[in-house]
Amino acid sequence: NPKFLMLDEPSLGIAPRLISTIFEKIVEINKTHGITILLVEQNANLALEVSSYAYCLETGRIAMEGESKKLRADPQLKATYLGG
Repeated sequence: NPKFLMLDEPSLGIAPRLISTIFEKIVEINKTHGITILLVEQNANLALEVSSYAYCLETGRIAMEGESKKLRADPQLKATYLGG
């Protein structure tokens, strides 16, 4: 029984109509099985929707970190990563 799951760009190269299904399953795995998930995802909006805590990297360094809800509301993060 795994306790930790690492996912690197699970939406990359996937048909857009399947991405929401994949991310629903990721959330289900976390909630139902209590598995901690490390998610690396360039789609910041999508990653912040399904995560509880996030790190935003810029040129290999942590630019921002915090609870996902707070980061989604941050004006700087919105402008830089979420398109305004």
